[in-house]
Amino acid sequence: MPALKSPRGFTVIELLVVIAIIAILMTLLFPAVQSALDAAKKAQAKNDVTQIATAMVAFDTEYGRLPSANPAPEELNFGAAPYNALIASNDSLNPRKIIFLEVLSYKRGKGGISNGIFVDPWANSYYVGVDSDYDNQVGVSTNGGTASDSTIMKKVGVWNNNPNKRQQVRSWD
Repeated sequence: MPALKSPRGFTVIELLVVIAIIAILMTLLFPAVQSALDAAKKAQAKNDVTQIATAMVAFDTEYGRLPSANPAPEELNFGAAPYNALIASNDSLNPRKIIFLEVLSYKRGKGGISNGIFVDPWANSYYVGVDSDYDNQVGVSTNGGTASDSTIMKKVGVWNNNPNKRQQVRSWD
């Protein structure tokens, strides 16, 4: 009488071992994916502050003045003169209605306009400091805060209000 062949297939133990190996590989992969996402967010935020600073300088080139006379740092929101001038919604500051800055609505992880405030990918506000008296000195924040704690020799300083050092970005033009 011939020997009975066992049915082909996986045993429960073999299946559990494969699932455990896949789970271990996924836990090793998760930090790498998270790191890549954080790098993408920081790149987006750096791009945003560079665009804001460039828009402010372009406004100054076009009109011969900066869009704000306030020496204190200002949050970029719908109520702030610099923001309204850059998006061409303030006719007294930008009578030619030139759009210097285009900002999309907020998307998680990408930043944008959220509740009338221009925010970074972590939902923290952007701030701008300008050389309002043209002495070539701008008060800026180097620690990611809302108040200036340092002076730079530039026309415009832009930064995000982010206390996390790894997520801070700034641009001085």
